[in-house]
Amino acid sequence: MSNSANIDGSLRERKRAATRSAITAVARSLTADRGLNGYTVEEVCEEAGISRRTFFNYFHSKEDAVIGSFSDDLPQDALADFTLNPGRMPNTISSTLLAALHHLTLTIMERSAVSRAEVHQLIAAIKAEPQLLGRMTLEGEARERQFAELIAAREGLPPEHPEIIMAAAVFGAVSKRTAQQFFSEDNTRPYRGLLETNLRAAQKLFSQPLDTTPADTSKDHA
Repeated sequence: MSNSANIDGSLRERKRAATRSAITAVARSLTADRGLNGYTVEEVCEEAGISRRTFFNYFHSKEDAVIGSFSDDLPQDALADFTLNPGRMPNTISSTLLAALHHLTLTIMERSAVSRAEVHQLIAAIKAEPQLLGRMTLEGEARERQFAELIAAREGLPPEHPEIIMAAAVFGAVSKRTAQQFFSEDNTRPYRGLLETNLRAAQKLFSQPLDTTPADTSKDHA
């Protein structure tokens, strides 16, 4: 692919991200102020400066706009770099997976235009419409499946492989905790430093030996 094609792709990606963020910000603000039934898609379009057709090119409904989209948050060049894995191992994860996940997560976050204000907007929208929690749960489960499939594709293993499932679950939990810390009102630390601290803490736990000896329960019956 030529440099001009890469640049054009990057510009389109940024434009799409900006449009999507504008729609989501307006939908969240209106939901927090009026509830989901208190405004129309047309009002979202007017405030975001887009057409109705553009809105539905990005989201199927107002609820979808409030929740946002996961797949569009993933920069394609970063995904391409992530999937490169010359060190694949048969029936196990590679020794470079953690480093690749770390790099991918940092790239996504550092390119993201999501601000603390937008996160707080989402929280306010959910408080106004508690049923959105159910949608958030479903969205979270879908994102976890997509994340596991992404890791599985890199490692050449099925998504149901135990090591893929646990890699996605553990790294996902660390990432979620890091995001909560980063977007908290009193945080002053960069995302990069928080993520590294949390990953090293998790490494210390999982580097401990695992004692699989059955517990002695004889004393319980004495």
